[in-house]
Amino acid sequence: MNEQNLTEKHFELDAENIVEILGFNDKNLKPLEDRFKTSITVRGNSVFLKGKAEELETIEKIFREMIYVFNTSGELKPEDVSTIIDLELEGKQIISKEEINNIVLYTKKGVIRAKTPNQVKYLKAIQKNDICFAIGPAGTGKTYLAVAFAVSALKRGLVKKIVLARPAVEAGESLGFLPGDFREKIDPYLRPLYDALQDMIPYEQLRAYIEKEIVEIVPLAYMRGRTLNDAYVILDEAQNATALQMKMFLTRLGPNSKAIVTGDITQIDLPNKAVSGLVEVKDILKNIEGVKFIYFNKQDVVRHKLVKDIIDAYEKYGATNSD
Repeated sequence: MNEQNLTEKHFELDAENIVEILGFNDKNLKPLEDRFKTSITVRGNSVFLKGKAEELETIEKIFREMIYVFNTSGELKPEDVSTIIDLELEGKQIISKEEINNIVLYTKKGVIRAKTPNQVKYLKAIQKNDICFAIGPAGTGKTYLAVAFAVSALKRGLVKKIVLARPAVEAGESLGFLPGDFREKIDPYLRPLYDALQDMIPYEQLRAYIEKEIVEIVPLAYMRGRTLNDAYVILDEAQNATALQMKMFLTRLGPNSKAIVTGDITQIDLPNKAVSGLVEVKDILKNIEGVKFIYFNKQDVVRHKLVKDIIDAYEKYGATNSD
């Protein structure tokens, strides 16, 4: 390579775990060295590049993405670096500069990030508050992002465990009349939480977490009497929690813990017109510092494009047929 055609570039990496990011004996640099002709030298948090100008820009982007992958997954392997390089060279960046601050979690399936304005508000609310309520229709990412926030915190060592709870309220069926033991009866109500976790944590690792009770998925009633320290606690389908259950859940929170409560107040299944704890808590806690309410609408739907139209149709039907 002609030395006269080479350009030098220096930049700093904003990362506390630079040794872990580079890997043992700098093994995570090898995919970069194999794919580019640029000279790469790292001293502490300083990176020095010497090569073709267009390669230097690409390599800096890859370093930034390596940091965010590590921060959101808790690890970085040479094969992850190779994937980042492939995506970057194909013009399929894992993240753009505008999206960097909206990343929640990196998984083998890709990046989980806040995509809509309300989801970005949700992300910021979680970062700044210990208790956050996410209220809105199905498909807006309330639960999925909540689980991603929790998994990210666990992987980064910010908490020691995750507890996910749901009220076991069923429409027209009593658990006592369903076949099987308790676990078989309750699993259908907790399945959406398992599904979200399986998208974010490899199966064997998730099974180990559950066996060690690092991750717990329980009916809301089983939260009574507990104090949860160093934990990320999520209450899903909270519109089906009674007022007393809501108070019980919120008072389980111990030191260094966060709670996210998600629900859709248009889908209340409580019997005998019982008051929903989610409806009531909006007024009770609205002025408490450290508690934040985020409201989603059909514009935040991130499922199949028809879901938004279905929600809209039901809203119009309800307005036409209301008293």
